[in-house]
Amino acid sequence: MGRTFSAVPYTYLKRGVYYFVRRIPSDLQTFYRTDRLILSLRTKSLHRASRASERLSLRLDDYWLDLRLKRTEVPGSHLLKDPSLQTHGITVTLGSTLSHACDVYKRTKGRGRGKLFFTHTDRAVGYAIECLGNNDLGEYTTIDAGEFRDWLFAKGLKRSSVSRNLTIVKAVVNLCIQEEGLGINNPFAKVYIPSDENHTKRYSLTIDQIKLLQQRCREQDDSLRWLAALISDTGMRLAEAVGPSKDDLKLTDEVPHVVIRKHPWRPLKTSGSERIIPLVGAALWASQRLSDTVSGEFLFPQYVDGISTNANSASAALNKWIKTFLPKECVVHGMRHAFRDRLRALNAPTDMIDQLGGWSTQTVGSKYGDGFSLFTTCETMESLDFFSFSQPLHRNIVR
Repeated sequence: MGRTFSAVPYTYLKRGVYYFVRRIPSDLQTFYRTDRLILSLRTKSLHRASRASERLSLRLDDYWLDLRLKRTEVPGSHLLKDPSLQTHGITVTLGSTLSHACDVYKRTKGRGRGKLFFTHTDRAVGYAIECLGNNDLGEYTTIDAGEFRDWLFAKGLKRSSVSRNLTIVKAVVNLCIQEEGLGINNPFAKVYIPSDENHTKRYSLTIDQIKLLQQRCREQDDSLRWLAALISDTGMRLAEAVGPSKDDLKLTDEVPHVVIRKHPWRPLKTSGSERIIPLVGAALWASQRLSDTVSGEFLFPQYVDGISTNANSASAALNKWIKTFLPKECVVHGMRHAFRDRLRALNAPTDMIDQLGGWSTQTVGSKYGDGFSLFTTCETMESLDFFSFSQPLHRNIVR
């Protein structure tokens, strides 16, 4: 079914849905890659379509007026003493292009950040420039932001990746607006991203699956298995487990523990990720094996070179191994999900759970004080180890 006439100005109907359409004025077509704007209003309601069309038209008229003013000779320029300062027909900007905003963002926010921060920022901004062009920030509109979103989906990116790229571009533009006092709105601030009905929640490993995994770790007894065992009873993020130095293991203290802290080769996800985790069960066994075996500075030198940490390589190797004896939906990050579930089963306080896992605190009150002592968290971890593994292993693991 094609287009049909609509009583609402600047709209037409297609399959019962209203579309907004306006022809680009001839004097402004040099700013666009098309001669008209077409945008789905995502409604079949005459009333809603009328309101949306009116608002979009008003915003376009204001924006087009701004574009025309930029192309207009600066008032009084003919009175300037220096003719070279005259700007007849030239658009005057502050040089705040999207690529410039990216440089400001990396310079300001990138201190102490890892390689991935710069890689992700350059990729997201590069996508935006490829789609929309490297324009002055004031020239982008919410229509451009929506076009960028659609372009990312058309590129084959999943919803989470589209959201991540838009979030980075929004942050880049926000910071440049604030740092340079541009006095403009961020067109990427409120881009609608449709929900993903096919999205599945991350799978949390069951107690039986963790017990089997730890059993396989002890049987194979090598570096990769020590890494898996370390994560299984600490709930560490993979990069946190790969990145410690040998000095971060405190096995001779009264309470054996591992210190999670920032390193030049491995930044932490958040400031709250810095923590101390008592070592129990499989994690204590793995730490002892690492302490006895590793002679250099790094616990996992195959993934750490002193400059960066290759957690992706470790993830690929672990997930490939895990899938040989557990269901395909089981991945290494599922042990971190399971860690929180196991602490919940103990009725551990939420503050305790957040402290052990390095999760962001949810309330203002939880940020007061120094948190739980090492001896208190050790009691919780010992209870977790006993509670989780006091029952026999069921062998019906693989489906």
